[in-house]
Amino acid sequence: MAFEAPVTAAIQIAAAVLLDGAGKVLLVRKAGTVAFMQPGGKIEPGEYPMEALRRELKEEIDLELGADAFTYLGAFSAPAANEPGHQVCAEVYVARITEPVTNRAEIAEMIWIDPATPPAIQLAQLTEYHILPALLAAGTFRGTTCLQ
Repeated sequence: MAFEAPVTAAIQIAAAVLLDGAGKVLLVRKAGTVAFMQPGGKIEPGEYPMEALRRELKEEIDLELGADAFTYLGAFSAPAANEPGHQVCAEVYVARITEPVTNRAEIAEMIWIDPATPPAIQLAQLTEYHILPALLAAGTFRGTTCLQ
């Protein structure tokens, strides 16, 4: 059994479930890490979650969306994938996109996955055990009927 550091600190983040027209979800992997996760990042002091999310999407994948493009999925917590001993507390939003995305900043790799049958890649615990199941429970997302 692998040793896991005790969780000692919480990191407040905002994350996006970005869906393409086929219902696939965009996941990213940051440079120097192995786990794939939703794009997004830390909420800075004095910043609202939606402000942080929109800033992070521009920085990470060169995507600019208005706040009205998002639907709130929920708040979830899990051990941080890239910071041992920390817990992430995530405000998660869903948006359907048709715009192209480009990996920038610390993003090393992007992949589009079917959320019902993710490929055999390492996923962040927040993604695997909380966000994807919540998305699946929210309803159908093939075509244009998901979370509108």
